[in-house]
Amino acid sequence: MSAKYTIKVVTDFAAAHILHGYPGPCSQLHGHNWKIEATVVATRLDAIGMGVDFKVVKTGLKKITDVLDHQFLNEIPPFDTHNPTAENLAAYLYRGLSDELNTEHVKVGSITVWETERACVTYTEDEH
Repeated sequence: MSAKYTIKVVTDFAAAHILHGYPGPCSQLHGHNWKIEATVVATRLDAIGMGVDFKVVKTGLKKITDVLDHQFLNEIPPFDTHNPTAENLAAYLYRGLSDELNTEHVKVGSITVWETERACVTYTEDEH
């Protein structure tokens, strides 16, 4: 059995959105303090014993979330054409962080987007 190390980093940002087609008050402009949990899986440690430096994961997340922070999500691609649901946001963050971090031995495992303290969604993709 091969070893796997799961690294987790948590960050947050604030942004507003409208959920088009939603049958309730979320179809109106409203905002959230979004909490993002990223897990990154490493299958090998580097020379100093790290799978991936927390700072590298934080920097990758910040690069992506800085574009969203204090913005109206419906005006930012791809959310100008895709509903900015927590599910779509999780997939967007997963793919963006994967582009930043994935290597042969380091892969984004999942992204969890917390819309409130009591409601979240986790996005992952099958390994191929």
